[in-house]
Amino acid sequence: MEDSGYIDLYFGDESHFGLTPNVPYAWQMKGKQILLPAAKGKSLNVVGLMTRKNDLFFDMYEGTYNADTCIDFMDHFVAQTVKKTVVILDNSPIHRSRKFKAKIEEWKEKDVLIFFLSPYSPELNLIEILWKRIKYQWIPFDAYLSFQNLKERLSFVLNNVGKQYDIIF
Repeated sequence: MEDSGYIDLYFGDESHFGLTPNVPYAWQMKGKQILLPAAKGKSLNVVGLMTRKNDLFFDMYEGTYNADTCIDFMDHFVAQTVKKTVVILDNSPIHRSRKFKAKIEEWKEKDVLIFFLSPYSPELNLIEILWKRIKYQWIPFDAYLSFQNLKERLSFVLNNVGKQYDIIF
């Protein structure tokens, strides 16, 4: 139905970014170490809805992300939709909260349908690939030198998904 243009299909999730770098693997010269600073403190929470065509609707929050901020985000998303839209979400406690569930019918009346994945199946949520790419490939090491730098680099990447940063599904 998405391919035929009948609906818009979005995959949604949240991810956390902080000053502890994500380094799964890196090459280094023999006898030289790659050192990255790690610091606790402020964090960024990003919530996003993404299509298979790399259209990304997102917001960043400093500090706590909860059911109220999730509902506010979804309300903004629903307000900008133009046709029947399906949003696929995982089973996080925020998505299963009473407050969030209470809004599902209101969104449905505006042609935005919420579909929950089976429990313990994050591999079915395509936006997980976006978070992995951002953390392990697209954010450079120097982004972790300061919180402001991380915020700027992350914002740049998020604003350029589908342009400079692309995922082929």
